[in-house]
Amino acid sequence: MGVLKFEWKNLKAARCRRDLFLLDVRDEFEYEISNIGGQLIPLAELAKRVNELDVNRNIVTICKMGPRGLKRPRFCIKQDSLMLESDWRIHAWSDRVDKSVRKY
Repeated sequence: MGVLKFEWKNLKAARCRRDLFLLDVRDEFEYEISNIGGQLIPLAELAKRVNELDVNRNIVTICKMGPRGLKRPRFCIKQDSLMLESDWRIHAWSDRVDKSVRKY
């Protein structure tokens, strides 16, 4: 399975797809400030909580601006058990998809 590509104008609808598992890798306080749904598993806890991921669905990582979202593929490739897809950034989501999503 390759990397999923979404045009920004289609992301809001894509969020509701049943074949996507939204993985938010930010910290809990960030999730409480602003989120677009998805399962919160902070990157620091991912190794211990990997069994909570639905590996039968395409996993889309949600992060704030990029660095954490870029670290998760390395982690998951090392685990050799997950198919990870494209990542979404909260700030870009707010700019391009839904301005009501709060930036911090």
